[in-house]
Amino acid sequence: MQYKGKQLTDTILMVAPVDFQFNAETAVDNEFQHQLTGQEAQTVNQKALAEFKEAIKRLESAGINVIKLNYEQNEEATPDAVFPNNWISMHHSGLVVLYPMFASNRRLETERFPLVQELLKKHQFTITDTKDLRSEGDANRFLEGTGSMIFDHQNEVIYASISARTNPESLSLVKDLLGYKRIVVFSSASSTGKEVYHTNVILSIGERHAIICSAAIANIEEREMVLNQLSTTHEVIDITMEQCEKYFCGNTLQVVNKAGIPVIVLSKSAYNGFTEEQKVALRAHGELLPIP
Repeated sequence: MQYKGKQLTDTILMVAPVDFQFNAETAVDNEFQHQLTGQEAQTVNQKALAEFKEAIKRLESAGINVIKLNYEQNEEATPDAVFPNNWISMHHSGLVVLYPMFASNRRLETERFPLVQELLKKHQFTITDTKDLRSEGDANRFLEGTGSMIFDHQNEVIYASISARTNPESLSLVKDLLGYKRIVVFSSASSTGKEVYHTNVILSIGERHAIICSAAIANIEEREMVLNQLSTTHEVIDITMEQCEKYFCGNTLQVVNKAGIPVIVLSKSAYNGFTEEQKVALRAHGELLPIP
C-alpha cells in the first residue's frame, strides 16, 4: 500500500539536542518552560540526548524514516534546536520555506540550512524552490513555521492563533505562496490568561481528525468558527485545558509508515493524558506511538 495524500509524511527531520537547555529568550512568552537548578540542570542535556536516541529507535521501528541532523556546538548556544519545524517547512511540491524567528538565539539555527539541504539531497528529496521569509516585512514580524501555523494541506486551509510569534501579514504571505484557500485566525490564552505562544500547543490536524483545546479560545464566536470549520472536514477531538497544559495532548503528529499505515506520534505524557474514549477515537485514525 502506498499513501498518496498530501497531509501525511513518511519522513521526519530530527535535530540532535547537542546544547539543549533552558532558553531564557523564549521563556519570555513560553510559560511551559521551567528553570532547573543543581543536579537537574547539570544532567538535562544528557537526558535529552538519551530521549532523542530512544525516539529515533521507536520511530524507525514503527517504519518511519528519520533524517538526523547533528552539528558542532558553537560558542553561542542554540537550546531550542530540537524544534526545526519552527524555522523551516518542506512541502509536497518541493518548496522549502524559511521563517523569521522571535528569539535571537533561535535565528542561529537557520544557519544550518546548508546542512539540511545536503541531508535532503542525500535522502533523494528534491528542492524545487526556496522562499526565505526572514527578509520580508519589518524586523518585528515573526512567524514560526508549524509552531505558528497548523496546515490542513488536503483542504488548503491554514489555522493560526495570533501571538507575538505569529504575525497576520506573514500568514497571508504563506497562504499566497502555497496558493491555499483561506486562513482561519483566532486568539487563544492559557488558564493563566497568558497568550498562547504557538498554535501547535492547542491544535493538531491529521488527515481525517483534529485535536483541539477549544477552551483556550475565549471568544465564543471565534471558538464556534474554528470548531465549525474543523468539523466540516475532520472528526474533532476536543481536549480540556488540563489535558493541554499538563499533558500536552494538543501536540501530536500523524505520519504514515513504510507500509502506508497511519501512525500518530505523541509523547508518553500526552498518551497518559488522553481518556480511554479519546484513545479509541484516535486509534481509528492510526496506530498510537507514545514516546517518553
